[in-house]
Amino acid sequence: MAHVFIPRERAGGEKRVALTPAQAARYRALGVDVAVERGAGTAAGFTDAAYREAGAAIAAKPLYGEADAVLTVRGLDAATIPELKRGAAVVGLLAPYAEDFPAAAYREAGALAFALEKLPRISRAQAMDALSSQAAVAGYRAALLAATELPRFFPMLTTAAGTVRPARVLVIGAGVAGLQAIATARRLGAIVEGYDVRAAAREQVESLGARFVDVGVSAEGEGGYARELTEAEKAEQAEALGRHIAKSNVVITTAAVPGRPAPKIITRKMVEGMGAGSVIVDLAAVGGGNCELTQPGKTARHQGVSILGPTNPAAALAGHASELYAQNCYNFVAPWFGEEGRFAIPADDEVYRASIAAGELPGTAEQASTDTE
Repeated sequence: MAHVFIPRERAGGEKRVALTPAQAARYRALGVDVAVERGAGTAAGFTDAAYREAGAAIAAKPLYGEADAVLTVRGLDAATIPELKRGAAVVGLLAPYAEDFPAAAYREAGALAFALEKLPRISRAQAMDALSSQAAVAGYRAALLAATELPRFFPMLTTAAGTVRPARVLVIGAGVAGLQAIATARRLGAIVEGYDVRAAAREQVESLGARFVDVGVSAEGEGGYARELTEAEKAEQAEALGRHIAKSNVVITTAAVPGRPAPKIITRKMVEGMGAGSVIVDLAAVGGGNCELTQPGKTARHQGVSILGPTNPAAALAGHASELYAQNCYNFVAPWFGEEGRFAIPADDEVYRASIAAGELPGTAEQASTDTE
């Protein structure tokens, strides 16, 4: 029988967990032995008792040496990896492009690291796409953060004391997070504009009832992502965007390029052009931020404007974020377990070959080495 282990997350502020009791029952139905470290789901609202009822064992300490697969949210640190048994697989949002990603530690331990950030952009992998599921949570959270920080209403209100005009919200980046931010801000009653360098995003933005900001610059990239703009394009974009930013009460930014620092879109001068009390929520803060004044993990203030730099907004909604993430993980690893829970990773499957960040699957050793250097 194969063994799956879910550790308690050690990263500061991380409340999510890679397995819910509902998913534990599904693994058990595959004939897989499931162990969850004590307290792993508590911060997300899942008790040890609920895991036991679903058929999982509760471990008083990490069981890395016994697990065939370890499911995590934020990965393992280099000091823990040697405890893995040879041939084990670690699955999670492992930040494989970071300079300190411990690829060598995985190779020395004879273990495999599968980074969900590296999933191929194919239809079959959509149900495994943790980046998208967590981005949806982050976009929703960003709109709520903005509404809480803004010293005015989002919706228009007509009262005996007069009419309150609705807030104006600009969302920069119309990926999953941006679209969810647009939808949430609209539900809260704001007047919303959306901008993306991909012209194809116009239809999605407008379908949510927002106005698409066309600055005359398009940067369609591969795999559904935007490419990096040229200097001339950046200047043209900045001039046009600056006018919209200046009249916005809230700006939510979500622009990111995988494996690279977040593009700087909002300059100090643009911030200074905003009205006092305005709010910027920078969802790209973990990559350095889309705003020049963003301080990752903090709220900066500049001339009456608040710049929020949340680095893990999905963790603030840990319950639903974990449910979505656990489903992504299950969809990713379920094909590894055959009759009576036998463990075998399909080495010829393009999903797994593309997602490996360290270790060796047949024919992927050279690729994994190249991708993580």
